[in-house]
Amino acid sequence: MTHVVAGILEQNGQLLICRRPADQPHPGKWEFPGGKVEAGETPEAALVRELREELGVRSETPEEITRYEFAYPGKNAILLIFLRVPSWTGEIENRIFDTITWETPDKLKDYDFLEGDAPFIAGLSEAAQL
Repeated sequence: MTHVVAGILEQNGQLLICRRPADQPHPGKWEFPGGKVEAGETPEAALVRELREELGVRSETPEEITRYEFAYPGKNAILLIFLRVPSWTGEIENRIFDTITWETPDKLKDYDFLEGDAPFIAGLSEAAQL
């Protein structure tokens, strides 16, 4: 099963979200930065690598928030692993996305996210209402 990591970067009560470019699968969909875990990598190491490649930052070791399996129609299931990034160094630069922005958790439901991220975002909304 393919393992996919998603980084949750928080700053001033907002989370970093990214919109996929037109030339990638799921064009125009919003997501959290991250990607596939390569052979021999831990999820934490994969996210550190992905953040360096995608955003040009070096993160401290991320901490797992949650994980679950998700299957897109007609595809094999993947394991999505969401990791909180406690801090990072360097200026965030958009290296591969159409757009990146900071948004409050309660507004994430207004964006057209990848379907696999929907359960995580719903959990954020529920936690915010407690």
